[in-house]
Amino acid sequence: MLGEFVEAAARRGLQPLRWPDPFPFDSSFAMHAATYARSIGRTVPFALAAFRQAFAGGRVLDADGVLIAAAACEMHPAAVLKAVELRSVREALAAETAAAVERGVRDVPAIVVGGRVFHGDAGLPAAARAAAAGASAA
Repeated sequence: MLGEFVEAAARRGLQPLRWPDPFPFDSSFAMHAATYARSIGRTVPFALAAFRQAFAGGRVLDADGVLIAAAACEMHPAAVLKAVELRSVREALAAETAAAVERGVRDVPAIVVGGRVFHGDAGLPAAARAAAAGASAA
């Protein structure tokens, strides 16, 4: 399966992937940090920085990897360390996870367009078409 990702990246002209070791890794710390990032309006910058650390830098997204990603998008390390321990952040992540399951998300990546869930790499073209159709209808 990892080979499929390497081939897909090459077909798209992306830089070579560097897999973290071990992979998969425990991403709970990263997910809590991402939940905090969302609460302060830094979702996209944090996600991009975290994925760069993981799959361009080959880093496990443990506390060190997450803090490097957070710093890259101007999230203060002390704030991140405090936020991942907050009950409100844990509860927000649990609520979003439950909501995703309720919407029909069964694996990742998943994109929701107009209430419809598109799964996996194969779902990306259909999601893009749905989004374009929605944008042109607006």
